[in-house]
Amino acid sequence: MPDLPPITTCPILHSDRFIIVVDKPDGVLSHPNPTASGKPQRAAFAGRYDLDAKRFYGPAGEVFLIHRLDQDTSGVLLGTHSEVMAERCRSAFEAGQVKKRYLALVAGLPKPEGTWLDHLAVNRERNQVRTIVNPKATPNAELRYRVISSSAQHRVSLIEIDLITGRTHQIRVQSASRKHPVLGDDVYGDFDLNKRLRRDHNLRRLFLHARQLEFKHPASGQMLCVQAPLPEELAGVLQSLGLEENDE
Repeated sequence: MPDLPPITTCPILHSDRFIIVVDKPDGVLSHPNPTASGKPQRAAFAGRYDLDAKRFYGPAGEVFLIHRLDQDTSGVLLGTHSEVMAERCRSAFEAGQVKKRYLALVAGLPKPEGTWLDHLAVNRERNQVRTIVNPKATPNAELRYRVISSSAQHRVSLIEIDLITGRTHQIRVQSASRKHPVLGDDVYGDFDLNKRLRRDHNLRRLFLHARQLEFKHPASGQMLCVQAPLPEELAGVLQSLGLEENDE
Protein backbone atom coordinates (compact mmCIF):
# COMPACT_ATOMS: atom_id res chain seq x y z
CA MET A 1 0.00 0.00 0.00
CA PRO A 2 1.57 3.36 -1.02
CA ASP A 3 2.38 5.89 1.67
CA LEU A 4 -0.09 8.74 2.01
CA PRO A 5 1.19 12.27 1.42
CA PRO A 6 2.00 14.15 4.62
CA ILE A 7 -0.76 16.14 6.29
CA THR A 8 1.60 19.13 6.39
CA THR A 9 5.03 20.11 5.11
CA CYS A 10 5.55 22.39 8.11
CA PRO A 11 7.55 21.15 11.12
CA ILE A 12 5.14 19.49 13.58
CA LEU A 13 5.45 20.77 17.16
CA HIS A 14 2.70 18.60 18.69
CA SER A 15 0.37 15.98 17.26
CA ASP A 16 -2.19 13.60 18.70
CA ARG A 17 -5.49 12.15 17.49
CA PHE A 18 -7.33 15.37 18.40
CA ILE A 19 -5.08 18.28 17.45
CA ILE A 20 -2.01 19.17 15.39
CA VAL A 21 0.29 22.15 16.05
CA VAL A 22 2.83 23.21 13.44
CA ASP A 23 5.63 25.73 13.10
CA LYS A 24 4.52 27.73 10.06
CA PRO A 25 7.45 29.27 8.15
CA ASP A 26 7.23 32.78 6.76
CA GLY A 27 5.97 32.87 3.19
CA VAL A 28 3.51 30.05 3.86
CA LEU A 29 -0.22 30.83 3.96
CA SER A 30 -2.33 29.71 6.89
CA HIS A 31 -4.87 28.73 4.24
CA PRO A 32 -5.03 29.19 0.45
CA ASN A 33 -6.14 32.57 -0.82
CA PRO A 34 -9.31 32.08 -2.88
CA THR A 35 -8.80 35.39 -4.72
CA ALA A 36 -5.31 34.49 -5.99
CA SER A 37 -5.03 34.35 -9.77
CA GLY A 38 -4.14 30.70 -10.28
CA LYS A 39 -0.63 30.97 -8.86
CA PRO A 40 0.71 28.02 -6.82
CA GLN A 41 0.12 28.58 -3.13
CA ARG A 42 1.84 26.79 -0.29
CA ALA A 43 -0.48 26.49 2.71
CA ALA A 44 0.11 25.21 6.23
CA PHE A 45 -1.83 21.98 5.66
CA ALA A 46 -2.40 19.75 2.64
CA GLY A 47 -5.53 19.41 0.56
CA ARG A 48 -8.49 21.41 -0.65
CA TYR A 49 -9.61 24.18 1.71
CA ASP A 50 -13.23 25.05 2.51
CA LEU A 51 -13.19 28.73 3.49
CA ASP A 52 -16.63 28.65 5.13
CA ALA A 53 -15.95 25.55 7.22
CA LYS A 54 -12.28 26.53 7.79
CA ARG A 55 -11.40 22.94 6.93
CA PHE A 56 -8.67 21.29 4.88
CA TYR A 57 -9.64 18.09 3.03
CA GLY A 58 -6.33 16.30 2.52
CA PRO A 59 -5.42 12.77 1.45
CA ALA A 60 -3.92 12.15 4.89
CA GLY A 61 -6.96 13.47 6.77
CA GLU A 62 -8.98 16.56 7.57
CA VAL A 63 -7.66 19.55 9.49
CA PHE A 64 -9.83 22.30 10.91
CA LEU A 65 -7.91 25.59 11.06
CA ILE A 66 -8.41 27.31 14.42
CA HIS A 67 -6.69 30.65 13.88
CA ARG A 68 -4.47 32.39 11.33
CA LEU A 69 -1.01 33.88 11.04
CA ASP A 70 -0.11 36.42 8.37
CA GLN A 71 1.78 34.92 5.45
CA ASP A 72 4.97 36.73 6.46
CA THR A 73 4.68 35.77 10.15
CA SER A 74 6.25 32.52 11.32
CA GLY A 75 5.45 30.36 14.33
CA VAL A 76 2.86 28.32 16.19
CA LEU A 77 -0.34 27.44 14.30
CA LEU A 78 -3.11 25.20 15.66
CA GLY A 79 -5.44 22.79 13.88
CA THR A 80 -7.79 20.02 14.97
CA HIS A 81 -8.92 16.75 13.43
CA SER A 82 -12.64 17.08 14.14
CA GLU A 83 -15.35 19.70 14.17
CA VAL A 84 -16.10 19.06 17.84
CA MET A 85 -12.51 19.77 18.85
CA ALA A 86 -12.48 22.80 16.54
CA GLU A 87 -15.54 24.27 18.24
CA ARG A 88 -13.94 23.84 21.66
CA CYS A 89 -10.70 25.48 20.57
CA ARG A 90 -12.43 28.35 18.80
CA SER A 91 -14.59 28.97 21.86
CA ALA A 92 -11.44 29.14 23.98
CA PHE A 93 -9.93 31.71 21.61
CA GLU A 94 -13.12 33.79 21.63
CA ALA A 95 -13.27 33.66 25.44
CA GLY A 96 -9.69 34.88 25.78
CA GLN A 97 -8.55 31.60 27.33
CA VAL A 98 -5.61 31.10 24.95
CA LYS A 99 -2.28 32.79 25.64
CA LYS A 100 -0.63 33.98 22.42
CA ARG A 101 2.96 35.20 22.72
CA TYR A 102 5.03 36.77 19.94
CA LEU A 103 8.52 38.13 19.40
CA ALA A 104 8.96 41.27 17.31
CA LEU A 105 11.91 43.45 16.44
CA VAL A 106 10.74 47.04 16.26
CA ALA A 107 12.22 50.40 15.42
CA GLY A 108 13.11 52.77 18.24
CA LEU A 109 13.30 52.40 21.99
CA PRO A 110 9.81 51.93 23.49
CA LYS A 111 9.16 52.14 27.22
CA PRO A 112 10.20 48.96 29.08
CA GLU A 113 6.64 47.62 29.13
CA GLY A 114 3.11 48.70 28.40
CA THR A 115 -0.37 48.00 27.06
CA TRP A 116 -1.56 49.21 23.68
CA LEU A 117 -5.27 49.78 23.14
CA ASP A 118 -6.70 50.90 19.79
CA HIS A 119 -9.71 50.63 17.56
CA LEU A 120 -8.64 48.89 14.35
CA ALA A 121 -10.66 48.95 11.14
CA VAL A 122 -9.96 46.78 8.09
CA ASN A 123 -10.20 48.01 4.52
CA ARG A 124 -10.39 45.47 1.70
CA GLU A 125 -9.92 46.93 -1.77
CA ARG A 126 -8.52 45.43 -4.98
CA ASN A 127 -7.69 42.17 -3.20
CA GLN A 128 -5.57 44.04 -0.68
CA VAL A 129 -6.11 44.11 3.08
CA ARG A 130 -5.07 47.20 5.03
CA THR A 131 -5.78 47.94 8.68
CA ILE A 132 -5.98 51.46 10.11
CA VAL A 133 -6.33 52.97 13.58
CA ASN A 134 -9.49 54.96 14.31
CA PRO A 135 -8.56 57.13 17.32
CA LYS A 136 -12.15 58.26 17.90
CA ALA A 137 -13.70 54.80 18.28
CA THR A 138 -13.84 52.48 21.29
CA PRO A 139 -10.78 50.19 21.45
CA ASN A 140 -11.26 46.71 20.03
CA ALA A 141 -7.60 45.64 19.96
CA GLU A 142 -5.29 45.05 22.92
CA LEU A 143 -1.77 43.78 23.41
CA ARG A 144 0.75 43.88 26.22
CA TYR A 145 4.47 44.04 25.61
CA ARG A 146 7.80 44.17 27.37
CA VAL A 147 11.23 44.98 26.02
CA ILE A 148 13.61 42.02 26.13
CA SER A 149 16.68 43.64 24.58
CA SER A 150 17.46 46.94 22.87
CA SER A 151 20.29 48.72 21.08
CA ALA A 152 20.74 52.45 21.51
CA GLN A 153 23.37 52.34 18.75
CA HIS A 154 21.01 50.86 16.16
CA ARG A 155 17.84 52.25 17.80
CA VAL A 156 15.98 48.95 17.63
CA SER A 157 14.30 46.82 20.29
CA LEU A 158 13.28 43.20 20.64
CA ILE A 159 9.90 42.99 22.37
CA GLU A 160 7.81 40.12 23.67
CA ILE A 161 4.09 40.54 23.05
CA ASP A 162 1.08 38.94 24.70
CA LEU A 163 -1.66 39.32 22.11
CA ILE A 164 -4.93 39.72 23.97
CA THR A 165 -7.14 40.13 20.89
CA GLY A 166 -6.45 38.89 17.37
CA ARG A 167 -7.25 41.57 14.79
CA THR A 168 -5.93 41.56 11.23
CA HIS A 169 -2.33 42.89 11.15
CA GLN A 170 -2.85 43.97 14.76
CA ILE A 171 0.75 43.89 16.02
CA ARG A 172 2.10 45.50 12.87
CA VAL A 173 -0.43 48.35 12.89
CA GLN A 174 -0.37 49.07 16.62
CA SER A 175 3.44 49.15 16.57
CA ALA A 176 3.63 51.36 13.48
CA SER A 177 1.06 53.82 14.85
CA ARG A 178 3.39 54.47 17.81
CA LYS A 179 6.45 55.05 15.60
CA HIS A 180 7.81 51.59 16.47
CA PRO A 181 7.08 49.64 13.27
CA VAL A 182 7.99 45.97 13.08
CA LEU A 183 11.22 45.71 11.13
CA GLY A 184 11.01 44.12 7.71
CA ASP A 185 7.36 45.17 7.31
CA ASP A 186 6.90 46.22 3.68
CA VAL A 187 3.38 47.56 4.22
CA TYR A 188 3.32 49.52 7.49
CA GLY A 189 7.07 49.73 8.12
CA ASP A 190 9.98 52.17 7.95
CA PHE A 191 11.17 51.47 4.41
CA ASP A 192 14.51 53.29 4.70
CA LEU A 193 15.36 51.45 7.91
CA ASN A 194 14.26 48.14 6.36
CA LYS A 195 16.59 48.76 3.44
CA ARG A 196 19.49 49.55 5.75
CA LEU A 197 18.92 46.47 7.91
CA ARG A 198 18.68 44.28 4.84
CA ARG A 199 22.01 45.60 3.60
CA ASP A 200 23.90 45.67 6.91
CA HIS A 201 22.27 42.88 8.97
CA ASN A 202 20.68 40.56 6.38
CA LEU A 203 17.09 41.11 7.53
CA ARG A 204 15.13 39.77 4.55
CA ARG A 205 11.69 39.17 6.05
CA LEU A 206 9.19 40.50 8.57
CA PHE A 207 10.64 40.12 12.06
CA LEU A 208 7.48 38.81 13.69
CA HIS A 209 7.31 35.31 15.16
CA ALA A 210 4.48 33.53 17.00
CA ARG A 211 6.64 32.08 19.73
CA GLN A 212 4.17 30.34 22.04
CA LEU A 213 0.60 29.13 22.34
CA GLU A 214 -0.77 28.05 25.72
CA PHE A 215 -4.25 26.57 26.07
CA LYS A 216 -6.30 23.77 27.57
CA HIS A 217 -6.23 20.65 25.44
CA PRO A 218 -9.76 20.36 23.99
CA ALA A 219 -10.02 16.65 24.85
CA SER A 220 -8.12 16.21 28.11
CA GLY A 221 -8.54 19.65 29.61
CA GLN A 222 -4.86 19.67 30.59
CA MET A 223 -2.83 22.83 29.96
CA LEU A 224 -0.63 22.57 26.90
CA CYS A 225 2.18 25.00 26.12
CA VAL A 226 3.69 24.74 22.63
CA GLN A 227 6.70 26.79 21.56
CA ALA A 228 8.30 27.41 18.17
CA PRO A 229 12.02 28.27 18.17
CA LEU A 230 13.09 31.54 16.60
CA PRO A 231 14.01 30.84 12.96
CA GLU A 232 17.74 30.81 12.24
CA GLU A 233 17.55 33.79 9.90
CA LEU A 234 15.97 35.94 12.64
CA ALA A 235 18.37 34.70 15.29
CA GLY A 236 21.20 35.72 12.96
CA VAL A 237 19.81 39.24 12.70
CA LEU A 238 19.73 39.53 16.50
CA GLN A 239 23.31 38.34 16.73
CA SER A 240 24.39 40.86 14.11
CA LEU A 241 22.69 43.66 16.06
CA GLY A 242 24.13 42.52 19.40
CA LEU A 243 20.70 41.68 20.87
CA GLU A 244 19.70 38.82 23.15
CA GLU A 245 16.66 36.64 22.51
CA ASN A 246 16.06 35.94 26.20
CA ASP A 247 16.44 38.29 29.14
CA GLU A 248 17.02 35.64 31.82
